[in-house]
Amino acid sequence: MKTYFLLMLCVVSVLCGCKQFVEEKLTSTLTYDYYKTDQGLEDLVKSAYQNTRYKYENEQAYALWNFGTDEFRLGDQFNYSFYNTYDPSFLNPAQGLLDGLWTNNYYGINRCNLGIQYIPLYNNPASRTLATEQAKTQRIAELRFLRAYYYFQMVQQFGGIPLVTQGSTTANSDFPKSSVADVYKLIISDLRFAAENLAPLTSDLGRATRGAAQHFLAKAYLTRGSAVTEQRGQLPTDMDSAAYYADLVINSGNYILEPDYMNLWRGVYPKGYPNVVTPPVGVNGDPPYNTNYASGVNAVDYAEFTIQQASKEIIFAAQFSNISSLNSSSGNRAHLFYVMQYDGGIAGLVRNVDNFNMRPYRRLRPTDYTIDLYDRKNDSRFYKSFRTVYYRNNGSSTAADNAIPKFTATDAPTPALVGKPRYGNGDTAALFIVNDKNTTLTAAELANTRRFRFNTYARYYRNAGGTLVEGTGNNKYLSLVKHLDPVRQTPNYNEERGVRNGTLARLGETYLIAAEAYGRKGDYAKALFILMKCVSVRPIATGSLRTLRSGRCMAAHPAT
Repeated sequence: MKTYFLLMLCVVSVLCGCKQFVEEKLTSTLTYDYYKTDQGLEDLVKSAYQNTRYKYENEQAYALWNFGTDEFRLGDQFNYSFYNTYDPSFLNPAQGLLDGLWTNNYYGINRCNLGIQYIPLYNNPASRTLATEQAKTQRIAELRFLRAYYYFQMVQQFGGIPLVTQGSTTANSDFPKSSVADVYKLIISDLRFAAENLAPLTSDLGRATRGAAQHFLAKAYLTRGSAVTEQRGQLPTDMDSAAYYADLVINSGNYILEPDYMNLWRGVYPKGYPNVVTPPVGVNGDPPYNTNYASGVNAVDYAEFTIQQASKEIIFAAQFSNISSLNSSSGNRAHLFYVMQYDGGIAGLVRNVDNFNMRPYRRLRPTDYTIDLYDRKNDSRFYKSFRTVYYRNNGSSTAADNAIPKFTATDAPTPALVGKPRYGNGDTAALFIVNDKNTTLTAAELANTRRFRFNTYARYYRNAGGTLVEGTGNNKYLSLVKHLDPVRQTPNYNEERGVRNGTLARLGETYLIAAEAYGRKGDYAKALFILMKCVSVRPIATGSLRTLRSGRCMAAHPAT
């Protein structure tokens, strides 16, 4: 339409004998001159945060950060397994995830470099955001924090890398590699500048703060100083510096440990957890959460995430949103990868009505090492980290009831329940018993339908011959809940785009950094004092374990 209008205007001008023609300027494509404007510089700074999302956006969320560790092993549907097994494919520099990590971080670094260059040159007393030197220093400090964050990710993954501190506006293929020591020098220099110049708090949720810079300074010093034979440029004072900056964060008063560990992951628990109310045996009801926004039970909504994301324990997070235009094209996909296959092999559990239980990509399952890290008698964080109960969600129709095993005269609690489903809609459909290898639980006990009227998976049990058997497998296992996202971008049960922020630093980690730094200094009393201080703020057994293991929803949950 616009081209046709211009063509007709030219024709009319020629017919009228006019010698002047309309000149059309292309303004839809921005140039680097945009970064010489008030709005352009503000947009540039904001865009530099975008690359913090990379850690959560796709399968790199687990492949680059969970694989190759002791905490997780493969589920039964997995990609990039060579990151976990160190197959030669892992060493291919063209491998997509490594290429993505490299490209993403250097994109972020270049945006930071451009802002660091352009902001000091901008001089406009009428600017909304950069009218004063203090305001400009704040924005430069944000960019130097982000540049350090991106380089810190890179040096830990790749070692020596090109150290680029000037913004690129043209193609360049000459990037000599710098030493690991030089990369750490830049990281620490940037973070120290940020720590000295960033505001302690911000009303603009998601921006870097002084505490974020101090946290990562402590982490960078600890990482550099932990080298034994590798040359990272470590100094004898690194542990002193790590402890110093961690203490500044802990004692700042700006961050507080959540008194209840569940507050860190609001929105992922059944209603009322740990005191979940389920229908009486033989009665159909609603699951203790919303199913595809159609259940009579109130939905887990975005407000739960909003409360969680404003927690004073969170120091820095990658920002996602339930507003499509503000979210990334991928969204936060970490919720996909830690869920077991609940929608296959368990009668009464289906996926196409259930946003709460998520899409089960089942990439990772926790190892015995991870499970045994917890004192499950006294540490309620275990029950707040893993899902051990699933509730029937396939409705209350005759067809749905017919899919459920029925009570018989030998196992029915009352004669009136004979021939009725062992569990109605909303009742417990699957239970995971988390015991250890010393168990005396037997296959015959697990098969006792009077005791276990629902599907039951013991971590270990003994078969008829007395041999120890693992009762969970690579598609039936404990699901980690901390990344789950029952809201997501749309209510479609196939929706992958998550809307939760991705936590990158929180005070609980700062305590551990401080304790490790003091421990490496040989000051074990101070290290223990810090850990005990942490426990006194957030007791290990927050909430009653008796409550956590009692009631219908958690019945028969052994602590060990």
